[in-house]
Amino acid sequence: MTASKQPIGRIQTGNRIDNKTFTTMRLRRILGLVTVLFLLVVVVFLSLMVGAKQIPLGVVWDALFHSSNSYDYTIIHESRIPRTIIALAVGPAFGLAGAIIQALTRNPLADPGILGVNAGAAFAVALAVGVFSVTSLSQYIWFALIGAFVATIVVYIISGGAGKKSPSPIHITLAGVALGAALSGITTSLTLMNRRAFAGMLNWSVGSIARKGIEDLWPVLPFLIIGIILALVIAPSLNAIAFGDDRASSLGVNVGMVRMVGLMSITLLAGGATAIAGPIGFIGLMVPHCVRWFIGPDQPWIFIFSLFVAPLILLLSDIIGRIIMSPSEIAVGIITGFIGAPILLILVRRKKSRGL
Repeated sequence: MTASKQPIGRIQTGNRIDNKTFTTMRLRRILGLVTVLFLLVVVVFLSLMVGAKQIPLGVVWDALFHSSNSYDYTIIHESRIPRTIIALAVGPAFGLAGAIIQALTRNPLADPGILGVNAGAAFAVALAVGVFSVTSLSQYIWFALIGAFVATIVVYIISGGAGKKSPSPIHITLAGVALGAALSGITTSLTLMNRRAFAGMLNWSVGSIARKGIEDLWPVLPFLIIGIILALVIAPSLNAIAFGDDRASSLGVNVGMVRMVGLMSITLLAGGATAIAGPIGFIGLMVPHCVRWFIGPDQPWIFIFSLFVAPLILLLSDIIGRIIMSPSEIAVGIITGFIGAPILLILVRRKKSRGL
């Protein structure tokens, strides 16, 4: 088999693996995925049960299939089901966006923030609040999406994407970090100039899935779905890019096209998720890194696991935020920071931590 016709999805970094090792790894991945799916279902029910008011599983189950005028039914349907569904939507988006940016930059510790996507969304929302006096979440969402898209386009142009050559991962990273720092500084200045106007933005800016309805998800859901589809389409090609652009090109991969589609997917996923829940940190950084350590460097598997592990971590963090200071709540973006930082430090210090 020639190099150009070698199945990209089977490419592995390091030495060639034998059939027994491949079978063992595949079995491990399948069992791991089944375990993650089971845990996700458990956590979904915990999300419906746990809060300032504890609701028994039987009552939750009954409320899912039967109408009632009870207080528990109102809590479940008006508060806990919407925030759980939103977590199931934005969690995969953040996790998958992180997996893509780590693959594109060949940096296992990268996250969507280095592209300036989160900073662009936050800047657009700050501009909307400070200049256009926007106050409702439904309006935040559109400004955040536009800001994320514009930031990605600017990063792509600055990094050399407007020319004939595809921008390198280093140039994309540097451009994203520089633009993100500049936009964050401007956003902070706008916020300090009129604190009263930005009081309503505070909950969004720290990252939260509370006090949001299903109707807030519908405008963004198509963007998230398209982003997921694009990511899954380019996943096998990203295995080849892990060897470097020249080797990937020799294997028949259009590196420039893959990178452009990847950036588009990141923008749709991270921009859409940030628009709804705010810039929730560490999910896009921590989840793909943990997944890679467990299942290896095969990108399609990393993407699939990230789709389910990310909402699992996000829901667990949200549950912790509800009970740690009950009856008050701590925003999930704060909890993910407390959980993610020490876990990430442990993983980084592991000698066997896997690269891309």
